Amino acid sequence: MLDTREPISGAAYVNDGDTITIDRQRIRIVGIDAPELDQPCTDARGAQWRCGRSAREHLVDLVANRPISCVSEGRDKYGRILGRCRAGDTDLGADMVEAGLAVSYGDYKVRETLARVNARGIWAGSFEVPQQWRRTRGEDEGTFDLWGWLLALWRS
Repeated sequence: MLDTREPISGAAYVNDGDTITIDRQRIRIVGIDAPELDQPCTDARGAQWRCGRSAREHLVDLVANRPISCVSEGRDKYGRILGRCRAGDTDLGADMVEAGLAVSYGDYKVRETLARVNARGIWAGSFEVPQQWRRTRGEDEGTFDLWGWLLALWRS
């Protein structure tokens, strides 16, 4: 059983814009919802861009070569750890929302407002809220990522 007081720390593999794996433990960053990997967004000029991939790339840059520490806040309905994660002094959830590459999901409302006002990331054009995008496609955010799991296993 996971001790919620004991941080989970180490090198992280980035699954997508709001999920990482540390030491074979899949962690959903609490308080945010990033676009899905295949989700497109539209920029201010009306051109589509791969916002889901951009969210993942931004998170990869945040964790690159840095030890990550997450404090568990329990588990979600898919069994993933819900964690507040940091790379040094950087709160990963806060950074993703403020960069405009994730929406606030109960937390980080002020940072989301800043991203909206400054037209950062997804807020520069139009997009479908990730939760709604999954629903309209009949997708479940708990879908197992075989390649991500194998890569995380290989790295450990």
